[in-house]
Amino acid sequence: MRGILATGTLVLVILGIGDHLWWLAAVALLYLYATHGRGAPGPATPPPPAGSGTPPDSYRAYRERRDRQARWERRYRRERPLETRRRQREQAR
Repeated sequence: MRGILATGTLVLVILGIGDHLWWLAAVALLYLYATHGRGAPGPATPPPPAGSGTPPDSYRAYRERRDRQARWERRYRRERPLETRRRQREQAR
């Protein structure tokens, strides 16, 4: 679909060198693609049951997971400094 759209837009732009109506047609083609050409949204799916192990969709939940992971990593580095240095040396190679 994108290839056809790109080709059609290019042809309309080339034709638009002599007539500005072709430029308007190219803009209209791009507008129609942007509004209707990306496909209709799929059917609504029911939310997964709680505790099913699926990733949450909210940014707040993502931040909480990221912060929890960062706390665990800091704790690991604090409790095992020799292991942390060894891993850093291995990654530097």
